[in-house]
Amino acid sequence: MSEGAYSITAVLDRTCEIASGEEVSVDETVTSLGAASQSALILLPALLAITPLSGIPGASSFFGLTIALVSLQMLIGRDHVWLPGWILRRRISSDKLKSALGFLRRPARFVDRYTRERLHLLMSPPARSLLQAACVACGLVMPFLEVIPFTSSIVAGAVTLFAAALVVRDGLLAAGGIVVLCVAATVVVSVVTQ
Repeated sequence: MSEGAYSITAVLDRTCEIASGEEVSVDETVTSLGAASQSALILLPALLAITPLSGIPGASSFFGLTIALVSLQMLIGRDHVWLPGWILRRRISSDKLKSALGFLRRPARFVDRYTRERLHLLMSPPARSLLQAACVACGLVMPFLEVIPFTSSIVAGAVTLFAAALVVRDGLLAAGGIVVLCVAATVVVSVVTQ
């Protein structure tokens, strides 16, 4: 899978293909998506963080740190993704992964149907770098938001839109991500200041 524009459904399909045994590791998923497909490696954990999988204790933290690490490497221009061994060795039940991917399939098809390359200004430097930096920041914040119900999923929703924008080269999704991020910030501030 190259770093050119492709569909969200293709990312889900490729991930589902490797979930054939009882469990699948992060390393197997990274290898399947291709080390150069950094946008897809941000999109997948962001998508999973908005599914029921995020209810597993520590899952949002794990997804957030993965998002931050991959996004940071995109931001600094690394050609290949490096992840620490403790992340690569993490395993998940293939049945749980397939269930989460099934949960995402209909919305992914909907998004794929209506997305296209547009609003190039938001997909070109320096805006592209700002999207990657926003993904880093969101990923780093997600572990702290696990204590506030649903907030890490809202932040993951923003990252999903940013990453999907990078995958399909659709600046309109990036604009939507900015709106969702503003909503998440408002919710967090209102909860913290109560």
